Amino acid sequence: MTVRLDKWLQIARVFKTRTRATDACTAGRVKVNGVIAKAHKNLSLNDRVEIQFGDWTRILVVKGLPERAVRKADVVLLFEDLSPPRPQLDPLDRLLRGAEVRQKGKGRPTKKERRQIERLKRFP
Repeated sequence: MTVRLDKWLQIARVFKTRTRATDACTAGRVKVNGVIAKAHKNLSLNDRVEIQFGDWTRILVVKGLPERAVRKADVVLLFEDLSPPRPQLDPLDRLLRGAEVRQKGKGRPTKKERRQIERLKRFP
C-alpha cells in the first residue's frame, strides 16, 4: 500500500494544508530516503522523510499509511520522529520575526504584497 507524499505530510500534520506540503516539495525542502522528492512520490512503510524548516531539519520514519485524515491522537502512530530538538531563536530574532515594518503612509498591503509576505514567513 502506498500514499502520495504531499497527502501523507498533510495527514501526519507536518503541514496544515496539502498545498503547503506540495509547495515545500516543489521548493526542494523535502527528501525521501536522502533524495529530493516531488509531491506525487508514493511513500511506503519505513521510508525516511526529511523536511527542512529553515535551520532545522525534521526527520520522520513512516510507520503508517492512512488514506484519509486520522484523529489527532492517532497521528503519533503514523511516524517515528528522529528529529533533533528545534533550535531556540535568540531574543532579537524573535522580535524581528514577529513584527511587520511598513513605511508610513503606505497603507495596507495589496493582495500581491500579502502573498509575498506569507511566502517569506513560511520558508525562511
